[in-house]
Amino acid sequence: MNSPRIVATDLDGTLLRSDGTVSPRTREALRLARRAGAEVVFVTARPPRSMAPIARQAGELGTAVCSNGAIVYDVTADEIVTMEAIEPASARKILDALTEALPGIAFAAETGRGVLCQPGYGRTHPGDELYRRGVPDVCAAGEPIVKLLAWSPEHPLDDLFTAAVAAVEGQAEVTHSGVPGLLEISAPGVTKAGTLAGFCERLGAGPADVVAFGDMPNDLAVLAFAGAGYAMANSHHLVLQAVERRTLSNDEDGVAVVLERLFTR
Repeated sequence: MNSPRIVATDLDGTLLRSDGTVSPRTREALRLARRAGAEVVFVTARPPRSMAPIARQAGELGTAVCSNGAIVYDVTADEIVTMEAIEPASARKILDALTEALPGIAFAAETGRGVLCQPGYGRTHPGDELYRRGVPDVCAAGEPIVKLLAWSPEHPLDDLFTAAVAAVEGQAEVTHSGVPGLLEISAPGVTKAGTLAGFCERLGAGPADVVAFGDMPNDLAVLAFAGAGYAMANSHHLVLQAVERRTLSNDEDGVAVVLERLFTR
């Protein structure tokens, strides 16, 4: 492809090494892309609150598609530009359907700026302590639900995903980022790829202008949308089965390897 106008990259397992850092080589490759006029967009399941430290490491302060597409976040301005929440009535139906289908499942909800946790939701993430609040019922808390988190460590992740998709019957987008026992649920039609496509359209760019990188099932639609979508060598088996283009693993600077080739002429 010609030099891309958009570099769309997932973070965990993709741009970030396994220790959560951005390598010097990757940071320089991103700068190379920016100097060539490309827009770098982080496309991630992560919430906005975790973006600034990563962007500083990467040397990039710009736009992030967060929460699996539910939020477009201006990292530089620390501003949520757009947000697509699950309708309260829909969230209740989804929660009830999953509770019936998967006894023992527990729930939390990303609100855009924080996370609400119901009793039984035991998964924690470093750095979330200041943003985490316990509530009896996430659907009754009166805050937007941009991403419903369903956690059940008793079930293998792929089995959990299959059962959840059947239970919600198209009422929501169900995906996962490879975290054992954790499903991520968004409003119908809200995906990383859909939000990225809207962002590109506003810039006058199309799929052929995009190079994308990812490693997990929630990245598949992004990799399919992009004119050049690359699966990391460490990707989930479903990603490796579906995506022809490959690069090295996240710990081998796989994103940098491709960007150096595309932007060094």
